[in-house]
Amino acid sequence: MTARSPFDDLLKNQANYAPLTPLTFIERAAYVYPDRLAVVHGAQRWTWRETYARCRRLASALARRGVGKNDVVAVMAPNTPPMYEAAFGVPMCGGVLNTLNTRLDGETLAFMLQHGGAKVLITDREFSPAIETALSLLDTKPLVIDIADPAHPEGKLLGETEYEAFLAEGDPDYDWQPPGDEWDAIALNYTSGTTGDPKGVVYHHRGAHLNAVSNILNWGMPHHAVYLWTLPMFHCNGWCFPWTVAERAGVNVCLRRVEAKAVLDAIRDNGVTHMCGAPIVYSMLINAPEDLRAGISHRIAGQVAGAAPPAAIIEGADRIGIDLTHVYGLTEVYGPAGVCSKQEGWAHMPIDRRAERNGRQGVRTPLQDAMTVLDPETMQPVPWDGETMGEIMFRGNITMKGYLKNPAATDKAFGGGWFHTGDLAVMQPDGYAKIRDRSKDIIISGGENISSLEVEEVLYRHPAVLSAAVVAQPDEKWGETPCAFIELKLGTAVTADELRDFCRAHLARFKVPKTFLFREIPKTSTGKIQKFALREIARSASAIE
Repeated sequence: MTARSPFDDLLKNQANYAPLTPLTFIERAAYVYPDRLAVVHGAQRWTWRETYARCRRLASALARRGVGKNDVVAVMAPNTPPMYEAAFGVPMCGGVLNTLNTRLDGETLAFMLQHGGAKVLITDREFSPAIETALSLLDTKPLVIDIADPAHPEGKLLGETEYEAFLAEGDPDYDWQPPGDEWDAIALNYTSGTTGDPKGVVYHHRGAHLNAVSNILNWGMPHHAVYLWTLPMFHCNGWCFPWTVAERAGVNVCLRRVEAKAVLDAIRDNGVTHMCGAPIVYSMLINAPEDLRAGISHRIAGQVAGAAPPAAIIEGADRIGIDLTHVYGLTEVYGPAGVCSKQEGWAHMPIDRRAERNGRQGVRTPLQDAMTVLDPETMQPVPWDGETMGEIMFRGNITMKGYLKNPAATDKAFGGGWFHTGDLAVMQPDGYAKIRDRSKDIIISGGENISSLEVEEVLYRHPAVLSAAVVAQPDEKWGETPCAFIELKLGTAVTADELRDFCRAHLARFKVPKTFLFREIPKTSTGKIQKFALREIARSASAIE
């Protein structure tokens, strides 16, 4: 038996311990910087004092309607003030925030509301058609509160009351309390569900707090940064940036729609310093007419996420004044939990080599415990040779509690003490991870593995290609061959034969796509390409051939 140490006599108490929660960030911002601008939405302007009061009103009004610990409050809204306020107001009364993807259909939304057991639904009237369908499919309906945003006056009102009237019911001095345990749930986020019902990913206060701070350390984000909401707040709770911006006492510039003119106008009008988004967001800005960028003279810090943002995006962003940092993660790790941390020597490289270095998935973020590439069978690290493939895995505080009501999926995801991402990657000699593909997206042609991302990277180098996606297409001889979907830049033209020749100059012949389909590429609301849909189209095209 181990002898008791005098160190063991020193216990946690109220004076020396408090559960970690990101809710304290807005209380401090309102205390230290009460009159600084916090939220901008069109003509609406709120300071940190006013925003904190609005969040407390929301918490108070929810509590008066019976919302307490572990009660789910769903929100269906674009990047507007009510969505931002929900990040604080819902958990302040003990509730669990469930932000809904605004592009989903009624049936999928009904599943989420039913599965999560939403007690309250706050919904912007722009999305009333899908929400009305969802509500009609529920046996037990939540309390519905309508958001009537002046920026979008159209749409049916479905609820018992309107959001501003609901806030008026609440107390601006509501005495909210931090969670009793930092492991308590703060948010519920659903995965895409492309291969079955969506899974409910549960976040805890500790992870949300740590990822919000990790965002700051990761980016060197200064006090009072001006952050443009191009990343949907419904996606991984905006990668925890609602809480990050509060900690920095920055400015939240809201944006209902991500369109080139709206984004560039917001940057110019508000002096935006920081933004996040998928590669498609930056591609849109890179290819926008030059006159839309007139008057923007300052450089902007941008974060880009995705399995592998093309080097052409990183190069193009640099040319128009956006310094991109590549981050990597999944819903299950609160958004970005990996980062391609830049090295000093990269700055002196030619832009194409610098873009290649910056396009890797990199290393763990500052407050994540570990990120590595393991053989999923043996759970042993792969060699740092840039060739041996394994699976990227995470572990640490910035990892979900688990999947709601799905213990089997939770156990599988955490097999061997690591969270399994499903992303296949190599470890390069400098210890940075580089994704080769999603396990389900690898193309096996004649027994050879082809990385769809490698082929896409080459296609993006062609000056006429705006967007490219490569999937497997059934082939009688080879089993599978690459099929490329192409969107062209406005005013350009290129043939399949020309693209095929271009690929042959940069790839082994067996990796060159056999089929090229010129069409719009379906994407999710967060800009991710829907490869499951493309595989169906490729199979159909193969059957026709």
